[in-house]
Amino acid sequence: MGKSSHKPVRKRRVFYIPGYDPIHPRRYRELYRKEGAAQAEISGYSLELSAKAAGGGPYGWHVVSEMDGETAKADFEVLVWSDIVRDSMEKGIVGTYLQLLRTAATYIGSGALWRLMQLRKGPVIAALYPVLFLLLQLVLALLAAWALGKLLVVWLPDWTGLLGLVVVPPILSWFKKKDNKFFAYYLMHDYAYSAQSKGEDPPELEARMAEFADRIAQAMQDDVEEVLVVGHSSGAHLAVSILADLIRDGRVPSTGPVLAFLSLGQVVPMVSFLPNAFRLRRDLAFLSQRSEITWVDVTAPGDGCAFALCDPVAVSGVSPENGKKWPLVVSAAFTQTLSEARWAELRWRFFRLHFQYLCAFDRPGDYDYFRITAGAATLAERYEGRVASKSRIEKPVNKFVGVEP
Repeated sequence: MGKSSHKPVRKRRVFYIPGYDPIHPRRYRELYRKEGAAQAEISGYSLELSAKAAGGGPYGWHVVSEMDGETAKADFEVLVWSDIVRDSMEKGIVGTYLQLLRTAATYIGSGALWRLMQLRKGPVIAALYPVLFLLLQLVLALLAAWALGKLLVVWLPDWTGLLGLVVVPPILSWFKKKDNKFFAYYLMHDYAYSAQSKGEDPPELEARMAEFADRIAQAMQDDVEEVLVVGHSSGAHLAVSILADLIRDGRVPSTGPVLAFLSLGQVVPMVSFLPNAFRLRRDLAFLSQRSEITWVDVTAPGDGCAFALCDPVAVSGVSPENGKKWPLVVSAAFTQTLSEARWAELRWRFFRLHFQYLCAFDRPGDYDYFRITAGAATLAERYEGRVASKSRIEKPVNKFVGVEP
């Protein structure tokens, strides 16, 4: 594993990097509060959450835990890029359909879509869903326009049937207003954000990632035992590049706290398989060899929105020839760690399951989000001696393996 002091963690800094999410970060505090209380009751430990003092500054919260006779404190900070997400979603209906065409052309034309299907069908289906559903919305609107046009011709022979097209905008607007139920526009903007530059990070995101690196570097100077970075969904590949920059720049002191990275529900191949994702592929290869960090990658086959048990370094085709240390790929095994009743309740709620990593488990195994983020053991100690999942996928199927433009 990575550097480990084997001393109990009394104080920890936790940085949470969300995925492509336009919503205020308070949702993550409330999720932690609710699910942490549920897990504490199930597992028999104590978890107390409190808000940070008012007065501005980064958004986060404090946690004090009592687990297995040890007391630990954790200071959480959400690394916010929801404003960038919201700006990228302001495309309107016509703009979204243009995004659809460009995104489909990028993934199909580059061959990335076919190669992604060789890994896991679930996330590819999730990627195709907004394309197909948006097209279905357009077809339904055009069918309604055709039917109205036929009626107008019968009732008003002097009028053209093309007038039926007036119903298209309101029908498409109705679907857009209901997207909090359908998620078609949301997911389309998500995939389009990476596809617009064929895997290269947009300038505004690069600038924000540099700010995140500064925040983590400052924490590495604090009087804490561990600095833990949690990257969920799209936030995982942001964390890869942020941490690679941090180590390259010599900002991880050898005498400071241990540095750990927990990637959850990652969708790294959706970006690393694109032709211009040179930076991400270079950072994956670099981070996979570093002794300054412990990297544990947690996914679950029950999560249809993640590339479950796909080693993000290996499948991207950038495993170093002299071997790699990271990530340790393990499964959250939803069918085993959730009760049968809970699994039956959640198994078809795909978006909710993608957030299960941040929630309570009825029968937690060695993955317990709250023990990892608030307990007295470092990530390295918690997974010391743990072997990688036997069902992990390591076959390199990426067509684009270059790390330099």
